[in-house]
Amino acid sequence: MSSRRFWARRAGVLGALLTVILLIGGVGYYLYLGFLVNHTEVNGLQASGGPENILLVGSTDRCALTQQNAAYGLCSAGVTGINADIIMIAHLDPAKGTISLLSLPRDVFIPNARKEGANKIDAALYQGPGQLVNAIQEDFGIPINHFVELNFETFAKVVDALGGVNMWFSQPIFDQEAGLNIHHRGCYHLDGFHALQVVRARHLQIQPAGGSTVHATWPQEAQSDLARIRRTHEFLRVMGAKLAATGISNPATDVALAQAVVPNLKVDQSFSENHMLSLAATFASVSIGAVPQLTYPILVSYAGGYRHEGGNYGDVVLPVQPGGSSTIAKVLGLTDLESTWDGAALPQPGAVKVSIQNGSGTVGQAGAVADAMRARGFMVTGTGNRAPTGPLGETIVWYGGPPPPKSGNWVNPALAKAQRVMHELHGIVVMGYDPARVDQGADVTVVTGQDLDLAPVAPPTTTTVKQSTTTTVPMHAPTTVFDPASVAKDPRLSAPSATAEPLKPWDPTGCNAQGNGPSA
Repeated sequence: MSSRRFWARRAGVLGALLTVILLIGGVGYYLYLGFLVNHTEVNGLQASGGPENILLVGSTDRCALTQQNAAYGLCSAGVTGINADIIMIAHLDPAKGTISLLSLPRDVFIPNARKEGANKIDAALYQGPGQLVNAIQEDFGIPINHFVELNFETFAKVVDALGGVNMWFSQPIFDQEAGLNIHHRGCYHLDGFHALQVVRARHLQIQPAGGSTVHATWPQEAQSDLARIRRTHEFLRVMGAKLAATGISNPATDVALAQAVVPNLKVDQSFSENHMLSLAATFASVSIGAVPQLTYPILVSYAGGYRHEGGNYGDVVLPVQPGGSSTIAKVLGLTDLESTWDGAALPQPGAVKVSIQNGSGTVGQAGAVADAMRARGFMVTGTGNRAPTGPLGETIVWYGGPPPPKSGNWVNPALAKAQRVMHELHGIVVMGYDPARVDQGADVTVVTGQDLDLAPVAPPTTTTVKQSTTTTVPMHAPTTVFDPASVAKDPRLSAPSATAEPLKPWDPTGCNAQGNGPSA
């Protein structure tokens, strides 16, 4: 094969693959150039076959950067923390030719975040990618087939390799921690460094109309990671459009992209060249504008630092049911009564043995929940009391069974039984894997928290979709998540967050062709 034909083939492969990865999350640009790829051992991954889920992670590991940058925080100055700044799951269904994307807020508090127990989900990455994979699989029931990780440096380099992007800002905004400082309305050309400021911004301040130019007087956005996820989703759309306009079939451009980006990416050991080529061929025609980008709904805690089993975890967000399970099912193309693990029908209540433990301190709660579960046909094996985990605690549906293997698929029927129990519970509810916390004779043990309701015997529709009021991102129709009664009356909690919402007036979007306004 001639050198020209060799690089042309490589460029074609790279172009198709880059398109696919942009479509499945953008932030995890996995570019093909075989001899530069960094494979890393990731335990707990499930075998691919049929629909699959790719975990895309943005790491805060400053010590892994090839060049230190004071703007990111210096490893030499003690900024050595490793967290998952961005957590996205791309669901690819080859049979349907569809892609969907789920973002998990980094501060959601879950039982199996760390090997030793509960924490924010972003803290899992400190113990390695396998721990983050297991946390998602155990507490959300989402099987993970592949893993892709990038850092600040990689993100900036891929934007620079594409020549930067143009984004429209409708008003001045400022984020001291991210370094973002937009002085005036207009179309800005962003290189990689400044594009990273946009997608990292989660402490945004907005200048009021006619307001002072002093940043300290500007109001806070006060949406933290939810707002950052919204802006990141929009950035991916703009980046995808730039990529399509650039035309990555040009061998010189493609090789430059690969050489600039690939050395800083990590992918799991089983993400083979042939499999990537297959993904590229299957999904290359999918448009980024048609890819659903949803966010797992959460509750913001207004109770101050979150306390759990004697530890203080600072500001957290909490999972909410039934919206959480319904959102996962929607991304995976399933109904609420199908297992998110394998798509099979969840077991009937009569096949599930459940014990109820009162962990809220509310007198009589365990008995009331047990009676309701019996009325639904579940086999209740007993009730009791456990010490509350804190002033505001999650209801945890603990399940046992065999632990996830380091390699090979996890087969655990108890997971499906836990999901069936989850279907009956509303409020601050999450699953957790720990055989030691499951009562003898039970498949599942529910430890109740302070904000818990039972689903109606004939459940109402858990989410309603309103018509979009914006033309900026019409595929992101605002979605209102069902607000359980216990949550609605608790002043310590926000309403459930939307799974998708249109951009806010201050959010950047793409520039039009003339550069004098937002794109349509």
